[in-house]
Amino acid sequence: MHLYKTRKGNMLAYDLGHYVIGMDWDTLINRDDLHRYILGSLGAMKKISKDDFDLATTKDVSAPIGTQEVWAAGVTYLRSRNARMEEAQDTGGADCYQKVYEAERPELFFKSVAHRVAADREEVYIRNDSSWNVPEPELTLYINSKGTIQAYTIGNDMSSRSIEGENPLYLPQAKVYERSAALGPCLYIPPKPISLETMIHLEIHRGDKMMFKDSTPVSRMKRSLTELAAYLFRECDFPVGCFLMTGTCLVPPNDFTLQKKDRVEIRIEGIGTLTNTVSGKP
Repeated sequence: MHLYKTRKGNMLAYDLGHYVIGMDWDTLINRDDLHRYILGSLGAMKKISKDDFDLATTKDVSAPIGTQEVWAAGVTYLRSRNARMEEAQDTGGADCYQKVYEAERPELFFKSVAHRVAADREEVYIRNDSSWNVPEPELTLYINSKGTIQAYTIGNDMSSRSIEGENPLYLPQAKVYERSAALGPCLYIPPKPISLETMIHLEIHRGDKMMFKDSTPVSRMKRSLTELAAYLFRECDFPVGCFLMTGTCLVPPNDFTLQKKDRVEIRIEGIGTLTNTVSGKP
């Protein structure tokens, strides 16, 4: 099922019919067996017609996040490792990415607080002091406060490669800034874990021109989703759960950088499409 969060504070269970859920978002999603709970609660929900709320045209849908933090995993795909080694080669930092890829412990880092997260059809930013910027399309987990993966969404982990390439210690500046993350368009709550053969697709458009297009299955990830979640929860508590971006394998060529007004479309089978226009902090 697909659960949408609206700016009016209501939640919409979509593909089972149009239902409005009158409950706080954090309370709703932070529970065990979320899929079964929503199915069992449909009878008590307010049913509305498609004409009352058309997801194809409405601008009322927000990112599917309440007060949760967003974290991210790095170098979980071989292509990501290679890209990081290439960008850091001139500064002597390439070797650390090879070590991270092979290490038992994954790279995990804080990405965003909720108010910096862009929704579907909103703008994401590139830094004004970065010369090389790319989107990173990522399967994103919603993990409840007990550390259990309950749902999935699409994440765009915007990255300033010129800054991270200067020095790996600049990672926070390359990754954490205003609207450097996007989530959406919904929370996908399946009855069982998502298939590893699920495909992630990325398209980057500049006007009418396709600048980049590629796709990859989740199965190319070196680490398991449960492994990443377990490491994140080892020494951190998340009272209402958290979101975890799981890394990317779709990396544009090194001569490509995003420009303002580019359109980034990320589609993950079963979840939907997250579309963002590129801008910059005024």
